[in-house]
Amino acid sequence: MVASDMTADAARGGRTAPAAPLLDVQGLSKRYPGVLALDHVDFSLQPGEVHILFGENGAGKSTMISILAGANRPSDGVIHFRGETVELDSVHHARELGISAVFQEFSLVPQMTVEENLFLGAEHTRFGLLDKGDLHRRAEAILKRLGFPLRPGDRVQHLTRAEQQMVEIAKAFRSELSVLILDEPTASLTERETAQLFGLIEQVKAEGVGVIYITHRMSEIRRIGDRITVLRDGRYIDTVDAKTTDEDELVRLMTGRVIDELFPKVNYAPGASLLTVERLTTQSRNVVDASIEVKAGEIVGLAGLVGAGKSEVARACFGLEPVASGQVTLNNEDVTGLSAKRMLDKGFFYLPPDRREEGLVMMRSVRENVSLPSLDRPPFAVGPLLDRGGERRATAELMERLNLQPPRLERAVDHFSGGNQQKVLLAKSLTREVQVFAFDEPTVGVDVGTRVAIYEFIRDLCEAGAGILLISSDLPEVLHLSNRVYVFYRGEVKAELVGEEITEEAVLRHFFERDAA
Repeated sequence: MVASDMTADAARGGRTAPAAPLLDVQGLSKRYPGVLALDHVDFSLQPGEVHILFGENGAGKSTMISILAGANRPSDGVIHFRGETVELDSVHHARELGISAVFQEFSLVPQMTVEENLFLGAEHTRFGLLDKGDLHRRAEAILKRLGFPLRPGDRVQHLTRAEQQMVEIAKAFRSELSVLILDEPTASLTERETAQLFGLIEQVKAEGVGVIYITHRMSEIRRIGDRITVLRDGRYIDTVDAKTTDEDELVRLMTGRVIDELFPKVNYAPGASLLTVERLTTQSRNVVDASIEVKAGEIVGLAGLVGAGKSEVARACFGLEPVASGQVTLNNEDVTGLSAKRMLDKGFFYLPPDRREEGLVMMRSVRENVSLPSLDRPPFAVGPLLDRGGERRATAELMERLNLQPPRLERAVDHFSGGNQQKVLLAKSLTREVQVFAFDEPTVGVDVGTRVAIYEFIRDLCEAGAGILLISSDLPEVLHLSNRVYVFYRGEVKAELVGEEITEEAVLRHFFERDAA
């Protein structure tokens, strides 16, 4: 009996037969020397569904999508595509079948234009020469369809990270799509751009495209997900309904344990003022006439939409944004406009949101990254000379404290999961005397288990007497960890909320406040 006859018979019997899957994966495994990254995983993707891959960093998600995208070969297992057994020999082979992936790490050539990157490896030629006119027209058509505000002739190296993310997404649409794989695609996008992407996902779903989507953001799962497959330690755990499975159950499936409270209780003990910002305006005017204060033993949250100025005020304090007017005071000393190096020496440490671009040297080892801010001081140095033994011992102690997995200090940071990379970034802040820590999006792209560890890390610093500036687009972080919150809107501080005043309703009200006419 053919599939259509089976469907008709099921309908006459009062049942709806499930559609044949686009992808059906059985017993997928991947072994590396000493590591079983995937252990006999089963997975299926239906036409027109968004199937979320969910799990802690290191659970096997990236390994799995790299195999499905043709970038890696499995050690065992079978992949069926549209009912046929396939061996995906390369990314090019997968794309010929209609399987395209947008990975978290960009694969763009910075010196080339947008249109050249879009069709790299799939260029059309005319009489043996590159058909530049056709390239330009096709690039324009794709960008117009996606609604991305990009010019085909612009060089990628001059684009913002969000714009580069758009180019990566656009690359997936250069040919006929059957399966779209998206790995943390909103990490670099604003709310508006994220909404645009989700609209695009709804559009391709309606065309029967299956979407495999990796995210750690619960709100995204609720918004676009249909089913969720949970992986843990390379193994398949369960597949559940995205609309009806609550957060507690997902955390239990992902971690194998129940987390009663994601956010720890913090014993605030506000003391002397450590950081005072008075009527600060940056040259870019991303911050306008803003005043904030951070005391010892407290966590001060900065909330607001992307681009509201909350990150820029911390960057201005740290010497990364030029100051037009106003004053920054640290420990009663005017430090306005000092360089980042001098701010480090004064006891102010800023941890950026983009660990790959600003926080870490990805091709260097854990040891080298951790010691980088403090190479001129003990235990990393003896006089003008680097103390290799002291460096190794200090780095090992810090990474043991933060539970780096695997604990391989000489391994390049690029070879660790996102959560472990974030632990290396945090460890850098503990290599010297610091009184004020500014954490800018500290949990971006990390799993729930690592989030808990980071929250506990921030709590411990606060209770030890440090002043904490917490900048986050994840509103629950600000609501649950802060004892005071400043809400930014269009570069200005619109509200200061304290204690019980810190509610979701109060914060959101100021997110969208408009100036009086």
